[in-house]
Amino acid sequence: MENKAMKALPDPPEEDDREEKVYGNVLAELESVDLPLGTTLRSVYDDQPNAHKRFMEKLDARIRNHDREIEKMCNFHHQGFVDAITELLKVRADAEKLMGQVTDTNQRLQEAGREVTTQTEEVIRCRIQQRNMATTVEKLQLCIPVLEMYSKLKEQLEFKRYYAALKTMEQLETFYIPRVSHYRFCQIMAETLPKLRDEIKDVSMSDLKDFLESIRKHSDKIGETAMRQWAKTGTFLVSSTAGRTLLGDRSEERAQQHRTFISAMQKQTSLGCTKPLYSLNGRTPTQHNGHDGEEGTEEEEAEEEVLTAHDLVDFSPVYRCLHIYTVLGDRETFENYYRKQRKKQARLVLQPQSNMHETVEGYRKYFNQIVGFFVVEDHILHATQGLVTRAFTDELWNMALSKIIAVLRTHSSYCDDPDLVLELKNMIVIFADTLQGYGFTVNRLFDLLFEIRDQYNETLLKKWASVFREIFEQDNYSPIPVETEEEYKSIVCRFPFHDADIEKQPFPKKLPMSHSVPQIYTQVKEFIYASLKFSESLHRSSTEIDDMLRKSTNLLLTRTLSGCLQNLIKKPHIGLTELVQIIINTTHLEQACKYLEEFITNITNVSPETIHTTRLYGLATFKDARHAAEGEIYTKLNQKIDEFIQLADYEWGMSESDGRASGYLMDLINFLRSTFQVFTHLPGKVAQTACMSACKHLASSLMQMLLDPDLKQISLGAIQQFNLDVIQCELFASSEPVPGFQGDTLQLAFIDLRQLLDLFMVWDWSTYLADYGQPSSKYLRVNPSTALALLEKMKDTSKKNNIFSQFRKNDRDKQRLIETVVKQLRSLVNGMSQHS
Repeated sequence: MENKAMKALPDPPEEDDREEKVYGNVLAELESVDLPLGTTLRSVYDDQPNAHKRFMEKLDARIRNHDREIEKMCNFHHQGFVDAITELLKVRADAEKLMGQVTDTNQRLQEAGREVTTQTEEVIRCRIQQRNMATTVEKLQLCIPVLEMYSKLKEQLEFKRYYAALKTMEQLETFYIPRVSHYRFCQIMAETLPKLRDEIKDVSMSDLKDFLESIRKHSDKIGETAMRQWAKTGTFLVSSTAGRTLLGDRSEERAQQHRTFISAMQKQTSLGCTKPLYSLNGRTPTQHNGHDGEEGTEEEEAEEEVLTAHDLVDFSPVYRCLHIYTVLGDRETFENYYRKQRKKQARLVLQPQSNMHETVEGYRKYFNQIVGFFVVEDHILHATQGLVTRAFTDELWNMALSKIIAVLRTHSSYCDDPDLVLELKNMIVIFADTLQGYGFTVNRLFDLLFEIRDQYNETLLKKWASVFREIFEQDNYSPIPVETEEEYKSIVCRFPFHDADIEKQPFPKKLPMSHSVPQIYTQVKEFIYASLKFSESLHRSSTEIDDMLRKSTNLLLTRTLSGCLQNLIKKPHIGLTELVQIIINTTHLEQACKYLEEFITNITNVSPETIHTTRLYGLATFKDARHAAEGEIYTKLNQKIDEFIQLADYEWGMSESDGRASGYLMDLINFLRSTFQVFTHLPGKVAQTACMSACKHLASSLMQMLLDPDLKQISLGAIQQFNLDVIQCELFASSEPVPGFQGDTLQLAFIDLRQLLDLFMVWDWSTYLADYGQPSSKYLRVNPSTALALLEKMKDTSKKNNIFSQFRKNDRDKQRLIETVVKQLRSLVNGMSQHS
């Protein structure tokens, strides 16, 4: 049907040619096995609507052509195929016969070679075993050193030989394990080594922490040993030869200073008659100065072993840990950790106990801990390469030095015991010298010692103030009785007293001063000894020491002793006799000041003529005390006079006098006579001034008694009685109770009273009024206001007693005269006030 349809619709010739060509190409492509079919088939279906049918027709035609060609080829070779089959059938019988023969031959051959085969297999097996054994031996020779090194590593770890263990690990990793790295056990071993390294780091760090904790706890013991070794032998816990050389020089310098100090003390002791009374720690300067003791000390020092830091501390944990971290390439981490921990420990060491200032042990423990800390750091500095640097230790020391100075400045201010302050000074000196030997700068510590020296002087001044007060309280303020020559020499030995007249007197005799004078002088010398104690080992020149001694002695004299004397003088129970003795005592102490100058000069060997030498101010001190005592004598004498004046009991309205002086006044004069007899030992001017002051005060008190505002009336009889008392005062003044007055100088103290009483006794008002204001006036010292006040008192008395006598002419005239005089006196008083 398809052929019929195709015949019904014939195509044009050109179109048939074109389709034939296209389908031919498509079929060629389909026959090619290398080209993909998808594109070819898609071109068939994408062409024209009936292209599929035409393509199928062309495909069927092509298949038929191929079938014909196959058929032709088979027909051509069919005869040859038949011939070959025929030939094959002919040789089948021969092949079967040959097969039997081959099988038989094979069986005989198998039976003949079975034994050979067995032996050959045995040989092959032995050869394989031999080869395996050789290979095993070869591999074991490579593995055994690895295993031996690993075993060695375990053993080193067990015995804590960590540094050697790290070296072993390094050899394993770099040399042994790479040879056998393909084995499983080596891989496990290689994985284990980093963990072992971490364990070694942890263990070594733990050991380091234990070491740091140990030296923190035992730093006081280390420091105590270092400071004791310096104090005894002048050597240190050194780590280097250079350090030993330096410390030997410092030791020699310290020993020379100590010998100089002791020789000065010994020289001064030989000049005196007794050993110093003041001592520290129960030892006087001469107690540790004998030749026997010195030789014994030298022998002990020679026998004493010079210790090093290694003798006291096991530094192996530090070295071990440092080497381990260095090998592990983590040295910087270790250095930072060590320095950080030591800084923390430094802050803990520098923190003092709150009650450190109460005992010497508190300070000693504080210094020991600090010295121990820096001894360890110095050893680490010299024994390791860069674990700590000089810059780091200097930074630590500067931080510590500031803290130490602040702590010592605070705690030393609480010390009020000079013995404790001196012990503190000695410890600071040993502390500074010890650390200076390790290369640390300690100048600020010696500057601090000068501050502490001032405080030490203050505590000494307080102590000696109590000593002086006790001496003054126990003194009897009477001349020292001397019964024998031995007693006299004992006193003269303690106090430089020389008086030719007293020395010529036979025993028993009395020295002018009281017992307090030699005691005070001795205590001043003891103060100088105590002050000198602080100057030992301060590395100062003799001139500076001399200046310090003189300044501190001046403070003792001008402040402490002067204050004690002033307080003593002001005490109520100190009477005139005691004050007189105090003046005598200060005079002798003033004269002894030059001997104190010589005493200091003998100690320091510094001439007093040196330009910058400070002078002692004792002269001014004792002069001031003497002036205060003199003033107190004047005051107490006047107070005593006032006490007698208060006993006066005048009958101011009496008609006539008793004819004798009042009893209170006679008692007063007797008291003054006996008192001024005691003044014979005083300097002349003092006694004269006291006598003049007493007379003036007595005259002033009597004048005030007459002019007392509470006294309203005075009779002429009372004036006469008062005149008798004044006459006794004048007689006392003229009797020269104190030698040295010229003429009637002492009587002039009563001249105002005398002229006033004469005016009223003689009733010489005309002369007074006529000569008033004239230099030659008989009543020149009578003041109009004084005369007016007394006259008005007498006028009131006249009015009261003569109320009925106004009828008598004489009484009336006298009354008018009084009134007239009163008016004139008032005019004089008014004129004086207007003029002023």
